[in-house]
Amino acid sequence: MIVAAALCPCPPLLARPVTGHDPVLPQLREACAEAVRRLVAAGPELIAVTGPGPRTGQWPSDSRLDLSVFAPALRRAGDPALPPPLGLGAMLLDQAGYRGRRVLSAVAPDEPPAACARLGAKLGRSAARVGLLAMGDGSARRSRRAPGQLDERAAGFDAEAERALRRGDTGALLAISPVLARELLASGRPVWQALAGALRPAAAAAEILYADAPFGVAYTVAFIGAAPDAVTGTSRR
Repeated sequence: MIVAAALCPCPPLLARPVTGHDPVLPQLREACAEAVRRLVAAGPELIAVTGPGPRTGQWPSDSRLDLSVFAPALRRAGDPALPPPLGLGAMLLDQAGYRGRRVLSAVAPDEPPAACARLGAKLGRSAARVGLLAMGDGSARRSRRAPGQLDERAAGFDAEAERALRRGDTGALLAISPVLARELLASGRPVWQALAGALRPAAAAAEILYADAPFGVAYTVAFIGAAPDAVTGTSRR
């Protein structure tokens, strides 16, 4: 059962070796660190990391990110086949001092909402007390300099997703159109819907720790504590 969840984006800049000594978006980095610290503090028996990947499936729990996939000049270490969102999630757990059981589970970009929800529900049943770390970006078309250039629909799309998180509205998250998400380059769509599946039916409202679109890409950081009745016999933290 899910006892807490955290949502983080997955840009390479979360990895300090990629950006060097000069801080890049320190507020985003700190918000991600805070969300994961809270997730660990909730006392889960297992933390499941989910993020977009080329195929739906699990990777070995001890896999770590090979940062040379972002910056070839960096020393090769880790698994170059590990989807970067999963690797960045594992990195955030390591930085938070988490040493417990973990699952690394990717979800393919073409998975329909119902399949994403089933995956999330399955992850939520991985242990008696499960923490979920969902790694995914919003639209990448928020400005003329964005990776996909400007699309006027992007701001509204991201606002609706943030509103659903704030309200704990899993139905609204599951109603996000995969077609529209693909057109707006929102790689986090299947991850948000896996999160919704894990939290149903007793979702709590999310606390948004960061929401902005630097570089024209929407990044949202949120922490979601367990709803009061989500875990039988366990009070909300």
